[in-house]
Amino acid sequence: MMLNEPSPISESSAASRTTLQHLVRLPVLVAALGYMVDMYDLFLFSIIRVPSLKSLNLSDESILKDGLLLLNLQMAGMLIGGIVWGIMGDRKGRLSVLFGSILIYSLANIGNGLVTSVGAYAVLRFIAGFGLAGELGAGITLVSEILPNRLRGYGATLVATMGVMGALLAYLVSYFFDWRISFFIGGGLGLLLMIMRIRVFESGIFLKLKEKNVKRGNVFMLLNNKKRFFKYLNGIIIGMPIWFVVGILITFSPEFGKALGLDQPVDAGKAVMLAFAAQVAGNVASGFSSQYLKSRKKAILFFLLFSFVLVLVYLLVPFKTTTSFYIICALLGFSSGYWTLFITVAAELFGSNLRATVATTIPNFVRATVIPLTALFLLMKDVSGIIYGTLIVAVITYVLGLVALFFLEETFTKDMNYTEEN
Repeated sequence: MMLNEPSPISESSAASRTTLQHLVRLPVLVAALGYMVDMYDLFLFSIIRVPSLKSLNLSDESILKDGLLLLNLQMAGMLIGGIVWGIMGDRKGRLSVLFGSILIYSLANIGNGLVTSVGAYAVLRFIAGFGLAGELGAGITLVSEILPNRLRGYGATLVATMGVMGALLAYLVSYFFDWRISFFIGGGLGLLLMIMRIRVFESGIFLKLKEKNVKRGNVFMLLNNKKRFFKYLNGIIIGMPIWFVVGILITFSPEFGKALGLDQPVDAGKAVMLAFAAQVAGNVASGFSSQYLKSRKKAILFFLLFSFVLVLVYLLVPFKTTTSFYIICALLGFSSGYWTLFITVAAELFGSNLRATVATTIPNFVRATVIPLTALFLLMKDVSGIIYGTLIVAVITYVLGLVALFFLEETFTKDMNYTEEN
């Protein structure tokens, strides 16, 4: 070996340090921590919904009715917020949205801890949903533009993992603290992130974009071009199987357990926690697999197919113990762990003048697909029974997802510094 030739080991170590240095840059960390607080709030409400409404002296019937109202208002806030924040992200900047959304849902969290009536609770859940809608898309957009092409998958993995950790943190906090204190803790965590904002810098790609004479954040550009529209639609459809699993199989796990004749009743809370705990590993695995395969599409294809196989096992394999059922729920959570990877793909699919709009609206529209999916589920359940009715919905959902993935372009090596033509 020549004297001035570096050893392979030293080159490898240098590459590892460079990758780590990229991933611990402040904008990446703030985006990841922001998503953690985002998911904390989203799942905290699901966990403490019943005890919080009971403390407001509601009857069991009112808890169900008003609980659905609060959930629907939160979803409405997320849908509206997804559009507003997405447009702002392309017009005003990724950081403006990232911290505007964090500030709004942090203050709403604190307000939720102070409510004394369902009316105030409803208004604040709408505001919280509006704020929650902007963080992930803005964070993923910022991360995808700051990191080198070869490291974007790792950045998405970090953001996703911290997000699901937020859901688990919500469970732990709600176990040890009163529901009002749990809301205060969520709001405090968000406000702490605002302090970190001081040293965070904007995406260089966006700063260059501001100097160009191009339309930014124009939603109609997604509709007036056939190729862009179908690309956007495909980006939504590939995420549908995730919310089929979460919104139907895991949410209604007690009903499925009863239909399958399990030896003990299924605890929905336990099924949810197992699924989302496993999703942490799934997010890491999908991010790393996309890096190893050097392909977003191949990684998503594997998780889609694995998820569908597990759906068949969930519905058709005649196991009788609740323990076996919980294991399948956890594996379904793992196979749904391409959530942030598919949002990264959405950000990579479009130019910098539409990127935040797309990355922010797509995940919220995917969440909204739970509405038609659950409606179809209820229809098919009445026609074919809960097991085979769900199987029909599953086949439709996964076939659509695979077709959409087939027509989607590969974005692994795609340069982020380009714009969409008007």
